Amino acid sequence: MPEEPILEKTLFILDTNVLMHDPTAIFRFQEHDIFLPMVVLEELDKAKKGMSEVATNVRQVNRFLDELMRGDSKAEIDAGLPLPTPANGKSNDLPEHGRLFFQTRDLPNPIPASLPGNTPDNNILGTALALQAELPQTRIIVISKDINLRIKAAVLGIHAEDYSNDKVLDDVSLLYSGEQSLPDDFWDSHSKDVESWQEEGRTFYRVSGPDIEDWHPNQCIFLDDESGFDAMVRSIDGDSATIELVNDYSNPKHSVWGISARNREQNYALNMLMDPQLDFVSLLGTAGTGKTLLALAAGLTQTLDQNLYREIIMTRVTVPVGEDIGFLPGTEEEKMTPWMGALMDNLEVLTQIEGGEWGRAATEDLLRSRIRIHSLNFMRGRTFLNKYIILDEAQNLTPKQMKTLITRAGPGTKIVCLGNVAQIDTPYLTETTSGLTYAVDRFKGWEHSGHITLLRGERSRLADYASDRL
Repeated sequence: MPEEPILEKTLFILDTNVLMHDPTAIFRFQEHDIFLPMVVLEELDKAKKGMSEVATNVRQVNRFLDELMRGDSKAEIDAGLPLPTPANGKSNDLPEHGRLFFQTRDLPNPIPASLPGNTPDNNILGTALALQAELPQTRIIVISKDINLRIKAAVLGIHAEDYSNDKVLDDVSLLYSGEQSLPDDFWDSHSKDVESWQEEGRTFYRVSGPDIEDWHPNQCIFLDDESGFDAMVRSIDGDSATIELVNDYSNPKHSVWGISARNREQNYALNMLMDPQLDFVSLLGTAGTGKTLLALAAGLTQTLDQNLYREIIMTRVTVPVGEDIGFLPGTEEEKMTPWMGALMDNLEVLTQIEGGEWGRAATEDLLRSRIRIHSLNFMRGRTFLNKYIILDEAQNLTPKQMKTLITRAGPGTKIVCLGNVAQIDTPYLTETTSGLTYAVDRFKGWEHSGHITLLRGERSRLADYASDRL
């Protein structure tokens, strides 16, 4: 049996959708070489017009390529353009790693008859087959976000992989949950030199011990026993931490706009939402766990009763689940209204007060006067002062869109991100590349942010049974 040749180098062929998804992808392959087929450049040229994020990314890719090629001759381009290290996606005076090659000549197209048509995908696969034949000592790998292209590549004997450099985590199960169950012997192993004090009706403890190093600021910790010990980590200093007992919002006397917590996670969520020291709060959970209702109740209380914020702003990504219904008439707020069914549904719950239809209608008018509905399309360049911003369906945001929104926050503004990473509708986004996953992971170490994953649905017995069985 003949020995397999030893492959000396690796050459990555990038599909167009990789560059559309991440403009800095050409800088993220370390010491390996990159090859761009001519059909990829053609597709980039077709997609550069418009105001969408894809068009913006394509224009950024074009600028990167122009910067890399500036002043180079045809011979230098044929030999491969040196790529800098992926520090910030710009070709500064950084150590060279791999090289960027363009398709500068016609290559034989050995695509079999079973794959007919002159489509861009087939051209990329044909280029990969031609390079495999020309460079037997080089490992050729096609990088694409397109699952069908990867399937066709496997059928033709071409090694193809997904672009995974943008993954926040290897597995979504590793995502920070925001809470941690303490061992039963926690107080026995951490009781040495425990300090406790009260300040403005709040109870604090300072503890030290072996578990402290795994904690994060504003993480929720609890003892899963009859003691009912529920606390939040307020600060960490070396091997010691200050923790605070949380308020009990499950008691109807301490309800928030008439809403009481129905489980431990909802209680933690209300503590974070009602804490003015937390500027960024993220709530993850499946449908029916109460994310929007809790966020709205806390926002109304702090806007109308406590005057901490001037108004509530609701926004979300407008990604349809089914077929789009076309253009919508009216102002920005009227166009966004069909996407805000969750807001309207929860306002019905929050306005269930005495006074009959007239009282309910008057309350709804008051609430809607302090709630603004905005589209994410018009967020760039804005600054929000003393606003309570609720970003619904945040799992459909890319990391870049998430950054664009959060950096709009001015002094006194709080941002609440809601979402379910298991329910993503945006193409090419996954649980591990979602902007919501990105934000949760990056904010977990900041003292002015909080996160909790809501576990139990609280809609109805029908909804609970459907979630379990369907």
